[in-house]
Amino acid sequence: RLHVRASAKSLRDRLLSGPLVDVYVGEGKRHWSLHQNLLCHHSAHLASELLSSDANRKKTESKQLDLPDDDPAGFELFVKWLYQGKIDDVSQIPEERKYDYAVACHKLYLLCDRFELPQLKNVAMDQYRKGLSEARLVPDAEEINDIYNKSPSGSPFRKLMTKIAARQIMDPDTERDAEYYRPCFESSPSFAVDLVNAIKAGTGGLLFNDPTDGDFCEYHEHENGPDC
Repeated sequence: RLHVRASAKSLRDRLLSGPLVDVYVGEGKRHWSLHQNLLCHHSAHLASELLSSDANRKKTESKQLDLPDDDPAGFELFVKWLYQGKIDDVSQIPEERKYDYAVACHKLYLLCDRFELPQLKNVAMDQYRKGLSEARLVPDAEEINDIYNKSPSGSPFRKLMTKIAARQIMDPDTERDAEYYRPCFESSPSFAVDLVNAIKAGTGGLLFNDPTDGDFCEYHEHENGPDC
């Protein structure tokens, strides 16, 4: 047991030693200096990118990683996980910040997807869903459209976004109908297909009445006169 603890301490000491990498995130180039050994240990993707750059780098140059398209809030959670082994549970976040924390967890998810960190990716998804639930808020059509289009086909986030939209449409206590999500349909035909399938699954495949049978008047046009 002592040997196991000593080995774990030795590994941590090794990961927290060696060269640092200057990381710049987002349009504002928010800066972090992180241990290269730690980054490479957790992510084969980052190891490939950082170690392959060594051959093209002069000895006097510091290592640099530019992530202009990523979100600093999501990367901050990634750094917290790197050095502390966990991220905060959204239940510990003040009520007014829960939704923003959930949004940051989605940004973390995108990072994990690219950095090949499946376990942390699942944690980010769990915290995102929990954050929405505790904040009692869901993304609007613009946010759903953005998240859906940034997620690859088959992504759990695509499934989540279409289920959220489907439930909003089906909920008699909300004003969000299919028209509300028109921008999503126009942006991606796949969203419309996924949404209809989500509604079908959500209703348990409930079949409505045969439209070829019953009241003929329902499908008539009536101008300036009584119904049939």
